[in-house]
Amino acid sequence: MDIKNVKREDGKLSFQTAVDAASFEAAVNKAYLKAKKNIAIPGFRKGKAPRMIIEGMYGADVFYEDAVNELALDAFKAGMEEVKDRTVGDPMITNYNVADDKTLTIDFETALYPEVTLGEYKGLQAYKAPVKIMAADVNKELETIQKRNARIVAVERAAKDGDTVNIDFDGYKDGVRFDGGKAEGHDLVLGSGAFVPGFEDQIVGMKAGEEKDIDITFPENYHADLAGAAVVFKVKVNEVKESQLPALDDEFAKDVSEFDTLKEYKASIKKDLETKKKDAADSEYRNKLMAKAVENMTVTVPAAMVDERVDRVVADYTRNCTAQGFTLEQYLGMMGLDENAFRTYIRPNCENDVKVELLLEKVAEVENFTIAEEDIESEYKTAAEMYNMDVEKIKATVAAEVIADDLKMRKASELIFSTGVALDKEEESEAAAEEKPAAKKTAAKKTTKKAEATAEEKPAAKKTTKKAEASAEEKPAAKKTATKKAAAKKTEE
Repeated sequence: MDIKNVKREDGKLSFQTAVDAASFEAAVNKAYLKAKKNIAIPGFRKGKAPRMIIEGMYGADVFYEDAVNELALDAFKAGMEEVKDRTVGDPMITNYNVADDKTLTIDFETALYPEVTLGEYKGLQAYKAPVKIMAADVNKELETIQKRNARIVAVERAAKDGDTVNIDFDGYKDGVRFDGGKAEGHDLVLGSGAFVPGFEDQIVGMKAGEEKDIDITFPENYHADLAGAAVVFKVKVNEVKESQLPALDDEFAKDVSEFDTLKEYKASIKKDLETKKKDAADSEYRNKLMAKAVENMTVTVPAAMVDERVDRVVADYTRNCTAQGFTLEQYLGMMGLDENAFRTYIRPNCENDVKVELLLEKVAEVENFTIAEEDIESEYKTAAEMYNMDVEKIKATVAAEVIADDLKMRKASELIFSTGVALDKEEESEAAAEEKPAAKKTAAKKTTKKAEATAEEKPAAKKTTKKAEASAEEKPAAKKTATKKAAAKKTEE
């Protein structure tokens, strides 16, 4: 195939591929044979009309579009083998033309893999929160564990906040029982807010065996049948139970841990809290360094790359939902979203993830990282153990090049972190930094002697704070006006 009119503009690659007449004719005939079974022509049984008759009725080009799509994949591949550019996303057929001699030309357009210009990525500075666990932190965690191990016991007294009451209830609206308003033997923790506002408050003070009618008005934002409705619940308290906390002593430590004394257990809690807080501080610090490295680089991310990442995230969510027995639509419905809103919501994070990958890929290239064969083998072994699969099956699924690229990006990430400088104070914004000197000058003027105040003041030098240079203005992506089908689907088959 002949490739011509190759252009690289605005982050896009376009070229034209020529297809000889014989190949085009074969594709047209294939399109006819595939479509004729659904075509009814007067005088012929359905699916039996000759090609020339159909073309005579509907035009010689009736099968051209299907033929073009049949040839598109091979034509695009031929073009890519010649231009050798790295592209992203699915290609588009922007135009095609059939000449008088029945040769075909197809015009393709696709997004080029973005060019990355690195800024500073080594020696970056970011605030790292100190790790300090106080006695109050340990006691708070210990109290949580204590409550988790509390005993629930029946008591012979009136119910109060924090108690668990076992109740029967039956709800009526205008004297008629309504759906979902009846239950027996229901355990309710008073003060939990699990019921409609006002319900739990009116149970406080009731004793086991006591019955009571409770008047409630549902909130206006409740579901339609009961929104704003005044109802009556007939309630009977079957049992009142309270939580009895275990004593915080050595016996408690033995019951809930591997330690013999409370002192040892508290020391263990402190160590665990320090580890968690350190991990959180490290993670936040790393994120700040990475964000700075991303901010320092220059790149224009094609929409196609973000689209692919969004598709991948949605697919992951779909699989996870299916594994748990419900649909993605049901999951999103619980959050008040539909799929389009969800895609819009996750898109900024997806774009940032793409930028991080582009950054790390470029750092690995600039630093000329190499990966030893034994490191790749080690990764295969780790993956096989993690997924309980045979190593050879993992190798058949994931190419060694993919493993090597991932390890290079890990090296790049570690380089950014290992050369980073941790600050013990939060960095000030540029605006705040500029304001401070001015404040000092003002204070200084107030303390000058009254006699000096009459001295002629020199005009203050005009501050001309420079604005940060904007990155090169992005031209809006050329609107794809292809009137034909994209070659995308063909590339996926």
